[in-house]
Amino acid sequence: MSESLYSRLGGYDGIARIVDDVMNNHLANKTIKARFEVVDDLDHAKKMAVDFFAAGSGGDQAYTGKSMLDAHRGMNISEQEYMAATDDILAALDKHGIDGATRTEVLGILYSLKDEIIRV
Repeated sequence: MSESLYSRLGGYDGIARIVDDVMNNHLANKTIKARFEVVDDLDHAKKMAVDFFAAGSGGDQAYTGKSMLDAHRGMNISEQEYMAATDDILAALDKHGIDGATRTEVLGILYSLKDEIIRV
């Protein structure tokens, strides 16, 4: 049996470190930083992102936040913004030495969520 995506990402702590870097990348990304600079509670947003990805990648944590559709409804996120966020995520995975097959799996998950994020 192959190792779960959750394990390959370093478990909860590894995912938390990756999400920290993703959020830092978003805040430095001129295409999307304005969306993240206005978040009232960035620590809560990070925790929800960690919990979402931990639960969705095979961890035993429960995700209690909004669905992707509800979290992004009314934001009118463009394809360009979506791609900028995806690039930030891939850069964080690279920084943490995540292998190519795992990156591809994460990318597949990101693309599977695309219709719940763009222009909803």
